Amino acid sequence: MNILKKGFMFLSNRGFFNRMSDKAYLKLRYNCIMGKKLNLDNPVTYNEKLQWLKLYDRKPEYTKMVDKYEAKKYVADIIGEEYIIPTLGVWDNVNDIDFDTLPNQFVLKCTHDSGGLVICKDKAELDIENAKNTLNHFLNRNFYNVHREWPYKDVKHRIIAEKYMEDESGKDLKDYKFFCFNGEPKLLYISEGLSDHSTAKISFADMDYNIAEFKRNDFKPFNELPKKPINFEKMKELAKVLSKDRAFIRVDFYEINKKIFFGELTFFPCSGYLPFDPEKYDKILGDWITLPNKTIQE
Repeated sequence: MNILKKGFMFLSNRGFFNRMSDKAYLKLRYNCIMGKKLNLDNPVTYNEKLQWLKLYDRKPEYTKMVDKYEAKKYVADIIGEEYIIPTLGVWDNVNDIDFDTLPNQFVLKCTHDSGGLVICKDKAELDIENAKNTLNHFLNRNFYNVHREWPYKDVKHRIIAEKYMEDESGKDLKDYKFFCFNGEPKLLYISEGLSDHSTAKISFADMDYNIAEFKRNDFKPFNELPKKPINFEKMKELAKVLSKDRAFIRVDFYEINKKIFFGELTFFPCSGYLPFDPEKYDKILGDWITLPNKTIQE
């Protein structure tokens, strides 16, 4: 991370830019992170178009779609409850969590954020105070202020408990993240072990499940793609349904014990700073996004 980017992130995380307009902030942040000016008048790359969408594509339902609690109900209404990981509880405050009533294994996460996660595989080994501290840190974090992703602006800050999901293989779950352009899934990436950046793996693939010609330069790729999911074609169908009428959205699934489960909906993967390698794919994927009419005016 270069000094300019490091300094910007330090100040941003401490609220230094909170009073800056979204447009001015995104221009500054893009320059610091990507090392180039952000073209909002005529965006052409994938990352530029995601920044444009942050500013000008704002619909009320987006808030529900990114809320980790409300999104489950939103998705269940469209594709069915059978694809939803069971919810064990939801609370406004960490001190309201009754750990005694939770099962031996569970997952806790914040509904408004990315990263606030506690995975419990054995409650007898769980450091409850440390878990509360972790959740409190993210519960009090304003995700919108740091990234200016408008859908998160009014998401209620809560904690959700989910059933701990484990595949019969006993290995880390793999995420199948479908990149959908104007309602059409055109590529995905497969990720594994994202709780530890140093060992995590991510690789892009096309819709025939062939490894793509590009990668992210901030994660190790798989040497070869994991075995194709049994339900891959069904995942594609569901991704198409859930991405209907959206200029761009990422739809995430797991395959657990031969069943599909919904992960999340993401409007701005990597917050629109995805480091493509080679870089030319930033423009290639940008060509796949047809920007809608502005839903807000400057």
